[in-house]
Order: sequence, then structure tokens, then C-alpha cells
Amino acid sequence: MSLRNRQWILRQRPHGLIQDGDLELVESALPDLKDGEVLVRTVYLSIDPTNRTWMNDSEGYLPPVGLGDVMRGLTLGVVEQSRGERYKEGDLVMPLSGAWADYAVVPEAGLRPVHRAPGLPLTANLSVLGMTGMTAYFGVTDVLKAKAGETLVISAAAGAVGSIAGQVAKQRGCRVVGIAGGAEKCRWLTEELGFDGAVDYKNEDVGDALDRLAPDGIDLNFENVGGDIMIAVWNRLKVHGRMAVCGLISAYNATRMPPSPNFARIITHRLDVKGFLVLDYAHRAKEMVAEMGPWLADGKIHWKVHVDDGLEGAVGSLNRLFTGDHDGKLMVRVSEEPAA
Repeated sequence: MSLRNRQWILRQRPHGLIQDGDLELVESALPDLKDGEVLVRTVYLSIDPTNRTWMNDSEGYLPPVGLGDVMRGLTLGVVEQSRGERYKEGDLVMPLSGAWADYAVVPEAGLRPVHRAPGLPLTANLSVLGMTGMTAYFGVTDVLKAKAGETLVISAAAGAVGSIAGQVAKQRGCRVVGIAGGAEKCRWLTEELGFDGAVDYKNEDVGDALDRLAPDGIDLNFENVGGDIMIAVWNRLKVHGRMAVCGLISAYNATRMPPSPNFARIITHRLDVKGFLVLDYAHRAKEMVAEMGPWLADGKIHWKVHVDDGLEGAVGSLNRLFTGDHDGKLMVRVSEEPAA
């Protein structure tokens, strides 16, 4: 094979935002395919907060990426060559274990097919109809078990997961308040997505705003941030309140741990706090598509993607997640899409 492959290699554990030298873009020749293997050209690389946690030498739901190893990531690609029986050239696929690279050589058992959703761009498969959509959907419907009339507060509400979670909750009849950074993001939540209220954490006191927008307290919390924002919501959860802990992005770049809430309230308020991973729900994707598909077709669910071009810029793209310099589900276009 004469193709060359660029791969991002983890060279050292980052402290705070990723800096030059933490990862290195290395080019090498691709190996020849063996029987049962498939060559996949990466089209899109998903940029997710969990990417940053995998760089830390700490316990997680997956082992950390080793120093000297290729950076792990969720990808969507197209089959360029195949020596297997299941996939042929031109098929759209997702490797079960993707990487920050131009190409991947994968055993065909390590791939799953991708089906274009009618009327939606291919990026939907990495966002609203992919892991992002499943995280939002099952976090609201299965973890929180949201009911009509309940008040739900979502942190990082203008993000890829939070924005969809709020809309799913609205479809279930909840009253939804989002916490986001900046007036424009808050306006989007209320005027376009139909949230009942929004808190601009950059320009107002979160606790005071929640007291104004949810004077009777909070039934449900879809937590993405942690730290002081989580504490403000936590202190306003009602008796028997429910919290789904999806992420704690305030801690991912921290050089010391952010403050934690008073866990005695779990007892005094009989709170139900549950962490969850989208991987727990991968086998139930069809349930999400069955309900979300008609909502998307009817325009009841709105979503955005922010696509950066070029694998070489992937590190800068990941840092966007922590500076807020993006709008919607963040991904990198590594190569051109195949024709529909």
C-alpha cells in the first residue's frame, strides 16, 4: 500500500488546556491488509469532552491513552479497501475503536454500518442521531424518567447534548431551564429551542437566577459541568429530586478539583443521583431513533454542528470545548464525504 497515514500521538499528559508538545502529528506508511481486515478513510472525527479525560493517567470507564499511543476518538468513515466479506468499497462505517488519524486498518468485526438518515446530512450520525442524541435522549427518558409538569435544569444547555436533552424534556411536558454562557446562547435556548428560561452564568449569579426562574425549586437536573454551577442547582433540588450526572467538564482541564456539593442533602432531601454512560444504551439506539426521527422530521428538535476542517487542527478543536468557542456539536472534517 502506498498510502500515508497521519496520526496524533500522545507524548505527555496535559496540564490544563492542551499545549504544544502534548501530542504530535506523525506520518507513516499504512500496512498491507490481511484477510478479514478493512481500510477505513476517516471522514469525520467527533470532538468530545471525554477525549480530554482519556489523556489523564486516572481511573475512567476506559483506560487512559498510553504515552506513545494514537489518540482515541469516535470516527465516521468510508471503506477504501476490503479483504473481508461483510463490507465493500464505499460503505459508510464507524470503527468500534476509532482514532485521531487519516485512516484505520480495522478487522471487519470491529466496524458497524452507518445508514444515512433521509433528509439529514451525514453529520447527523455523529450528533443528533448518534452518541450525542442517545446521551440526551436516554439521560432524560431513562435516567431522569422525566414527567410532565416537572422542572428540569440543564447545565451546558447550549452544548450538543444539553440542547437536545432540553428539547426532549419539552416533548415530555417538562418545564426546562438552561444554563449557558453568554446572551446569544441563552437567547437561542429560549427563542428557538423553546426553553422556559435561561441563565447566563457569565453575566449573572446562577443561584439568584435559579431562584427567579424556579422559585418552587428544581425537580430534575441534567448535569454536564460540575463545580460551582452544579452546587447552585444541587442546593435547590426539591425533596426526592433527581440528578443525572452526564459530565463534569469543569474538572477535565482543572489542575485542582473544583468544589463539590454538600452530599448530606442526599439524605435530608432523599435525592436520587445517578451517573450514566451512553455506552450503556448503545444496544437501544433504535428506540431513540423511533421517537426522535419523527420529531426531527416535524421540526420539533433543532440541532447545530460546528465543523472544523483538517486533522492537523484537531488539538485546537478539542480546546474549543473548554473555551466555549464553538456552536453546536463539534467535529473535524478529516476528508471529503463520499457521494450520497
